[in-house]
Amino acid sequence: MQKLTRLLAAVLLTVSPLSYADFDFKGPGELRFPTGMSDGFYFGFGWEKAEKKFRIGPKKYAMSEVPESYSIAITLNKDESSVWIQEFYQGFIQEFDWQLGNNKLSLKKGDFGKSVKGSYVLNLNGIEYFFERNNISIDVVFDNADIKYIKLEGVIKNMGTK
Repeated sequence: MQKLTRLLAAVLLTVSPLSYADFDFKGPGELRFPTGMSDGFYFGFGWEKAEKKFRIGPKKYAMSEVPESYSIAITLNKDESSVWIQEFYQGFIQEFDWQLGNNKLSLKKGDFGKSVKGSYVLNLNGIEYFFERNNISIDVVFDNADIKYIKLEGVIKNMGTK
């Protein structure tokens, strides 16, 4: 009887929802605008293996498997006073805070003068980066059941400013 109970438990764990490797990262955040106003937003990712659906923000797409990665572009305005992030808002914003799974990202204006492009600091999990060019990206890399890591393109690590 004990062997049968163990076998049954093993079979149930094998077909349980956890084995489907589903995930759902809501992606709560806050946007701050050049006007000083702020607003909450959600931009996350989810995977429903049984339905073969991958969620990007509010939309679901039929896919045979979890994509390798997803890139979010950040474009610095010509006057370097604000940024455009299509996935977050359909207009220019000045700053944001965003939580994606265990990852925390924020974009803040600093007081660096001309030594830092746009006077922006992009923080990923406690490490600060500066814009190296006007277009940068946040690359979210997935594995089958999680966010594997987030990498930034087009930035340089803050090694201290004078």
